[in-house]
Parts: sequence; structure tokens; C-alpha cells
Amino acid sequence: MGWLDTVLRRNSELESLFDLDLIDETNHRYYLKQIALETNINFIGRTISQSDFRIMKDKKRQYNDWHYLLNVRPNTDQTAANFWQDFIYKLIYENEVLVILTDNNDLLIADDFERIEYAVYPDKFINVTVKDYTFRRSFQMDEVIYLTFNNEKLTKFMDGMFRDFGDLFSRMIEISMRNQQIRGTVGLDTSQKLDDETRGKLQEFIDKLFASFKKNTVALVPKLKGFTYEEVSKGDGKGQSIEEITKLKRALTDDVADILGIPNALVHGDLSDYETSIKAYIKFCVGPLIKKISDELNAKIIERIDYLKGDRVVVGGVTEKSAIENADNADKMVASGAWSRNDVREKFGDERVDDPRMDEYVITKNYQTLDELEGGDK
Repeated sequence: MGWLDTVLRRNSELESLFDLDLIDETNHRYYLKQIALETNINFIGRTISQSDFRIMKDKKRQYNDWHYLLNVRPNTDQTAANFWQDFIYKLIYENEVLVILTDNNDLLIADDFERIEYAVYPDKFINVTVKDYTFRRSFQMDEVIYLTFNNEKLTKFMDGMFRDFGDLFSRMIEISMRNQQIRGTVGLDTSQKLDDETRGKLQEFIDKLFASFKKNTVALVPKLKGFTYEEVSKGDGKGQSIEEITKLKRALTDDVADILGIPNALVHGDLSDYETSIKAYIKFCVGPLIKKISDELNAKIIERIDYLKGDRVVVGGVTEKSAIENADNADKMVASGAWSRNDVREKFGDERVDDPRMDEYVITKNYQTLDELEGGDK
């Protein structure tokens, strides 16, 4: 081994340092996809999980098993908030979601299933799997809650976009790390020829020696005769700044938010234009999802004849406005005679009061009924 072998024999404690493997691999940064999707989908999921599901019959709320399943505990392992958050995540991420009702009256979200479609008869679901259990029986369409997101191109578009962003992000990280790299030269006082084996041994020695500078708070290394080190670059070169890398990640999240209809300001917690953003979010993102859910629940929970009589599953709590914040508008709605007080309560998400006077239409600030106004002093 020549001079290096001699150095190592004099410094035998360094022999144990030769255990470093250098691996060069390409990282496509797929975690960027998860950041963008998790941020946006969970944002919608947290919103929908605040919904209040009301079973209405004769304009009265019914407190039955469905009320408990939809609002309190759908199954033995989940609360209603967790259930609806998982429901929305699977609906958007996988473009469809299937919920089955077991014999124990538990609502379970299927992890995997096969759908058999028919032209005339109801579609059938087989091999329905929840966690590690696969149901042997099949489920008819009218026995399950099944929704599709109706955006099959979303996944294909996102996959292509994520690949491009991943490559760009990897290149930015690579350039930044290379520009910030500390480089140096090593001088050797030797006249011997360095073959591949000797150079490999030397590189391992150098890597392990200077790794102590990087990892240890206090680093002590032996000073060897005929061995000198000089830094060419101190790692202070200009590379991609943290701000530029952060902007790239934010741009990806914003693109996904635009696809799903979420105002960018809400995703990033920007409250400067909160009122306008929240109105657009409710109208163009949350509203259509709630309509999908309420339509499916009405079709599967309420019988057709009962639905035509006025029975409903109403999904409230998210799209409804605060009656306190809109007290002036509520006053004008009643004072104009266009709505009764029960009508206004219903519009703000409150139940109707069982009092005939609350269904009367009044006008002017005296809150007189129309009959009183016509029969009394004019």
C-alpha cells in the first residue's frame, strides 16, 4: 500500500473508519404530491366534518338511529367528524367512495371493491373490503351510499404535473446543494503511483476524516506529515434560495387548490380577503359536495313516497349563515312581509317554532299582521 499503508499502521485507530459507501441516486420528490393533496383535501374534509345532518319529517327534526349514525358515531371505531373527513378524502383522492351498512348498523367506508354495472338493473358491488376483512355477500346500489367525484382526468393531470414539478424541484435542490458545497484539495507528499485500490483507500480515509468536522460539535483529527488540505469553496456560493424553493411548493399547492375550487388565500391562512374567499369557497367547492351528499342520502334513506310528502335529509352547519351576524337582514326579511319568522329561522339553520303566530306574515316595524293592519287604524 506504500505511504498510506505506513500512515495507517502508525494510526491504527483510523482503520475502523473505512466503512463509507457512496451512492448516487435520483429522487423525484414524490412527497410534493402528498403535500399538495393532503393540504387541500384535508382542508375540504375538515370543513365537511362540521356538517349537521338533520332528518326532517313534517318540518320537525327526527332523533333516530340515522341521526346518531350521521352525527355522532357511524361505527365502533370512528367519530362522525373522522368518518366524514375520511369520506371526503377517499371521494376526491380516488374519485369515488362506497359506504355500506352492516348488520350491526355500522356505517363503514370500503377500502376496496368491484363494481358490476347493468343497463336496466341496479349495479352490484362485490369483493367489498374494509381493512383486512372482505365481505362474502354482494351489495346492491340501493343498499349502499355511493358517490363519484366525476373528475377522472384530475388524477391523470395531477400525475403529469407532479412529475414535472418533482423534476424541477429536484434540480433546484441539486443546484442549491452543489453551490453550497464545501470543496477542497488534498496535497500528498509522495512519489508513488496511485492505483485504483490506493485511491479508493485514500478517498475513504479522507471522507471519514472530514465527516467528523460535519457531525461532531468538537472534532479532533490527527495532523499527518505529508498530508495537507486546502478549501477551494467554502460553501457560500449563490444557489436557489429557500424562498424560491418555498414558492415552488406553494405554486403546486395553489394549482391543486384551483382545480378543487379552493381560494388560495384560505389554504395559506391569508385573512386579508377572508370574507370574499369564504363565500367563493362555500359556493363553488363545499356547496356542490354537500349537494352530492344530501342527494345520495335522500335517495337511500328517505322513501320516495315520503320524500314527495316533504321528508328530507338536510345537511346544514357549513353553508348556513350566522343569524347573529345577519340580524339586520333578518329584521328586514320579516318587516317586509316577504317571510314569516319561522321561514327566517329555517333559512338560518334553526328549527321552526311550534307556534301559529311564528308562521304569520307581519309588516312594518310595528310587526302587525296583515289582518290587523287592514282592520285597524290606517
